Amino acid sequence: MTALRPERESDTSYGQQSYGVPGAFEDWSDAGAYGASPQPGAQPQSYPPEPQRPSQRQSPPQQPPTQSYEPVPEPQAQPYEPQSYEPPYESQPPQAEAEPYAASYEPVPEEPLLPPVDEETVALRIPDPPPAADDSIPGSAAAAGSRSDGGAHGGRAARRKAAKRRHGRRGGAPDTRPADEPRAPLSRVEARRQARARKPGPAVVASRAIGEVFITTGVLMLLFVTYQLWWTNVRAHAQAGKEASSLQDDWANGKRNPGAFEPGQGFAILHIPKLDVVVPIAEGTSNKGVLDRGMVGHYAEGALKTAMPSDKTGNFGLAGHRNTHGEPFRYINRLTPGDPIVVETQDEYYVYKMASILPVTPPSNTSVLNPIPVGSGFTEPGRYITLTTCTPEFTSKYRMIVWGKMVEERPRSKGKPDALVS
Repeated sequence: MTALRPERESDTSYGQQSYGVPGAFEDWSDAGAYGASPQPGAQPQSYPPEPQRPSQRQSPPQQPPTQSYEPVPEPQAQPYEPQSYEPPYESQPPQAEAEPYAASYEPVPEEPLLPPVDEETVALRIPDPPPAADDSIPGSAAAAGSRSDGGAHGGRAARRKAAKRRHGRRGGAPDTRPADEPRAPLSRVEARRQARARKPGPAVVASRAIGEVFITTGVLMLLFVTYQLWWTNVRAHAQAGKEASSLQDDWANGKRNPGAFEPGQGFAILHIPKLDVVVPIAEGTSNKGVLDRGMVGHYAEGALKTAMPSDKTGNFGLAGHRNTHGEPFRYINRLTPGDPIVVETQDEYYVYKMASILPVTPPSNTSVLNPIPVGSGFTEPGRYITLTTCTPEFTSKYRMIVWGKMVEERPRSKGKPDALVS
């Protein structure tokens, strides 16, 4: 509380008045308590009256300047004695019972004074429900909440504030409200931000394009491999089987006679019993007209022209695919000396026995087709057969050569040779 101070600085007598001097308030008490008129026979008040305002109170009588003033000693501070706080509705214990407790208790000044216990806060209790708010009343909590959430009645600023509270200034955490709970409409800034987030960047577009190119390339390669390894064989086997059936029908009907044949025309059938190979032999070695159709081609053009099986001497040279397009010569590396190789024509069966093999040789080594093949082990003219194909598998870098020597010529009128019967 602010100390009282005189209103007039010029009144020195008022400032010199001491409130601790005996009789100081007796002069003021004559005017009555709180400025009332003194009553006859009234007793002096035991408490100091409230000072009157400067305009209503009278100036106190001035004391002689020679009067001495003795200071009033300040009251000594009493030691702190804790008091027991009891609820007002409980009766106080008898004084006789409280005295032993007060005598034996030693006060602890440093402990703070505890407030009385509020029994209502000791146990848990259910708080009273808040009053219901009406949206129709302006200024109510519900109406304010709907406006602060950026509802339909809020303006652009309200929607921006609601968006900042929901997602932060730069987006923040996503909205985790249930799906059935209605959402507030998005502001323009938030809608543009979400549109930019959904729009892929240049790096994403480039990565997607590269991924699509890789996927397309992989699919095309898979289709190409499937075509080469599976579909070409299916188609070549069908074409070769059709050509073999047509050739045998023509032989049975006598429509074909031995002689010169046109390129791509079938004239014989090759049998390799050990490999279970039965494939037509056509004139020429072109890929498109002969080899890719699943047939075996006869070297009959230019410098690579070889003899026919019916010739009394010479080398009957044949070529065929080792992989794809029917792959008739895929396993000729499994032949061993003595395995039969049979060439069937319209009138004869020509039986050869496998003699030797050349695993690898350059494609330019045409000496293997000579009348006396170089590297075959033959040293004199005879009736030989030469099978050529690519090696290693699925490549055409080198050539593999297999040679055989004729051991039997059997007319068709005598039936099949023993190599085909067994």
